[in-house]
Amino acid sequence: MPRVIHFEIGADNPERAVKFYKDVFGWQIQQFPPMEYWLATTGAAPEPGIDGAIMPRESKQAVINTIGVASLTKALAAIKKAGGKVVQEKTAIPGVGYFAYCLDTEGNQFGVMEPDEKAK
Repeated sequence: MPRVIHFEIGADNPERAVKFYKDVFGWQIQQFPPMEYWLATTGAAPEPGIDGAIMPRESKQAVINTIGVASLTKALAAIKKAGGKVVQEKTAIPGVGYFAYCLDTEGNQFGVMEPDEKAK
């Protein structure tokens, strides 16, 4: 079955977006010369997840990616500190975990989720 294997985050200011995602999530991000394209490594195998890229914005965002975190409270604090915004506060998804919607420094919406089977 086909799976999501990559993401691209459009940014008005790619360098600012690179700093945001490095500061908030600790992603390893390197420019892919000679293009204005920064490859993002979001974790190590065999941990589930996908890698992607940050690039100059070419169109309106059509997809929202969700990022798994160990602590939603800490992630939301880091997002605010790095210049992002929380647009939907912590919400329980019963039996799954806790979720929030946020905006990065470029106005891209994304989700963050802390897994917790005891969420009510």
